[in-house]
Amino acid sequence: MRTFDLTPLYRSTVGFDRLANMLDTVTRHDGSQNGYPPYNIEKTGEDAYRITIAVAGFTDDELTIEAKDGQLVVSGRKADEDETRVYLHRGIANRAFEKRFQLADHVRALGATTEAGLLHVDLVREVPEALKPRSIKIETRGKVSTPAIEG
Repeated sequence: MRTFDLTPLYRSTVGFDRLANMLDTVTRHDGSQNGYPPYNIEKTGEDAYRITIAVAGFTDDELTIEAKDGQLVVSGRKADEDETRVYLHRGIANRAFEKRFQLADHVRALGATTEAGLLHVDLVREVPEALKPRSIKIETRGKVSTPAIEG
């Protein structure tokens, strides 16, 4: 696996600390991001997104979704299991998980639903009016108007 040293980026830029930290976090291998549970990220509209996570076996009470510091954290913790059950084969994973998704600026979670063992988290990007592009009228100053020739 390749590692990237982002130190030169810190020395030659101003105000991009968050970008450098995000790149550093993404490139760092974290054992908690081992692919469990599987998930999809899809674009559902111009400024709308959906994260779908396979959470079969988890109830709504065992799932937690939290948005903080530009991250969406989805975690699942199974309640204590009935120890009187005797399994001959146990192939369904009931282990706890935590998934972290880095959110872009102005992206917020609208809501979440569960359906057929899938957790859907709907996101939307809402750019403030002050940051949206706008047209600026160009006016000419100091232009001497020439009289129209009549007749």
